[in-house]
Amino acid sequence: MSSVTPTLSVEKLQTHFFTAAGVAKAVDDVSFDVYPGEVVGLVGESGSGKSITGFSILGLIDAPGRIVGGRVLFKGVDLTSYSPEALRQLRGNRIAMIFQDPMMTLNPVLRIDTQMIETVRAHASVSKQAAREQAREALAAVGIPAPDERLKAYPHQLSGGMRQRVAIAIAMLHKPDLIIADEPTTALDVTIQAQILAQMQKLCARSNTAMVWVSHDLAVVAGLADRICVMYAGRVVETGDVDTILERPQHPYTIGLLGSVPENVKRGEPLMQVPGVAPSALALPAGCAFSPRCRYVTDTCRTQKPPVFVAGGNHSHRCFHPVERVAV
Repeated sequence: MSSVTPTLSVEKLQTHFFTAAGVAKAVDDVSFDVYPGEVVGLVGESGSGKSITGFSILGLIDAPGRIVGGRVLFKGVDLTSYSPEALRQLRGNRIAMIFQDPMMTLNPVLRIDTQMIETVRAHASVSKQAAREQAREALAAVGIPAPDERLKAYPHQLSGGMRQRVAIAIAMLHKPDLIIADEPTTALDVTIQAQILAQMQKLCARSNTAMVWVSHDLAVVAGLADRICVMYAGRVVETGDVDTILERPQHPYTIGLLGSVPENVKRGEPLMQVPGVAPSALALPAGCAFSPRCRYVTDTCRTQKPPVFVAGGNHSHRCFHPVERVAV
């Protein structure tokens, strides 16, 4: 995709939280690109910096946190230089976000049609009837049956899966160039989850929308994303296309994540576990953040932060001693 301009380029992004206990480096030197029509998955344990990366892209970091370094290029323009008003005009229009809990998107005391019409008219000078028709089409596009009836409903009258579809429809109202999806299917049952994932794939392919899908669930990301960025302690430790990451991982942390997936272990065998716990963002190790949990650790790992090593093609990792075989 080198001849195509990426929709989003995150370059050496750093987002820190300045607390009474010290500086928490929630996002530390994160870089990745997302191209039109591409889905990039950000995966990792809780606290790895996935969601903060997504919020940083949209300028949604509240005090005591702030972006202290790096750039977020949206179609070549650095969003970190935008004013709050300019970002508000961009959010919900050219860039949309889907939250994990749809009730963070939906107002519980307003009907669905009221909320969707307001969203349309906030960024487009159209009549109320035209906005309503656009809202109806958006609901139909995400597979909601009887969209005219659903428009008249309040959020509490819809199931969790239906509310999440409405949230996705709102994100797609203006046919954005980029969507940040923060674990939007985590609370849903497997059947509804599969339906929503299929709809998202179709919508992105149809509208050439780029998407960053934040998740801790490798199985979900494997079936949805084109490329995967594995995050640990605020950094991307390995990235590559889906097949490479799943079949030929080289970073010990990625291998540990894959080994903990039940589908990768024979019946009756114990799941692989990554020993220890992730370090606090307030007290990261001097060298590689994964070194206290790594079976291949050396003195170099304990004292030096690994740079990005290119393993071939678009496959890269941050590891002084990459594993050259699949260990799952």
